[in-house]
Amino acid sequence: APEEIKLKFLCLDFEGVLIPEIWQYVAKETNSDELMLTTQDLKDYDDLMALRMKVVNEKNIKLSDIQEIVRSMEPFDGAKEFLKWAKQNFQVSIISDTFYELCWPLVEKLNYPNIICHHLKIKDDKIVDYSLRHNKKKVIEALLSLNFGVLAVGDSYNDIDMLKAADKGIFFQAPNHIKEEFPDLLTADNHEELKAHLLEYI
Repeated sequence: APEEIKLKFLCLDFEGVLIPEIWQYVAKETNSDELMLTTQDLKDYDDLMALRMKVVNEKNIKLSDIQEIVRSMEPFDGAKEFLKWAKQNFQVSIISDTFYELCWPLVEKLNYPNIICHHLKIKDDKIVDYSLRHNKKKVIEALLSLNFGVLAVGDSYNDIDMLKAADKGIFFQAPNHIKEEFPDLLTADNHEELKAHLLEYI
């Protein structure tokens, strides 16, 4: 009989784990200090998105402007190699609070990994609203309910529920104030350390 294969899902946050923070790049390119804030700073995602939409509309920053900035970005050093290794050992899904309309050039640069994220509502090249597709924790719970083992990796407040719901949650390059708030979660400061943690579950 063939040996039993126990499939495990590895659910990765995108920004902060495989790619830099998109909005921080946009902030630098457009001199918009308020856009430097991320889910590492604000716990409420709706508050954060309300702030971002206010800034882009006040400054007349169009979707095409942001997409052009994103096209100039690169994934983190080592992210592509890490993802290739991860796919050989796990079912990999990126579960992110970014938006398809913003992140796609970086998805392309990482050879099109599976990604579950949100949609922006666009009118005349302007961001007018957003539509949330998922709740990270619910994605994990759905996979667990299908009898998959689930590992999760993230770096921000919006990842905490996902990390705690998984069989094993790991912080990746999370800031100290978040790590100190949740000392029970494993931490990794680079992709090699992350790989070392994950090797235990292969």
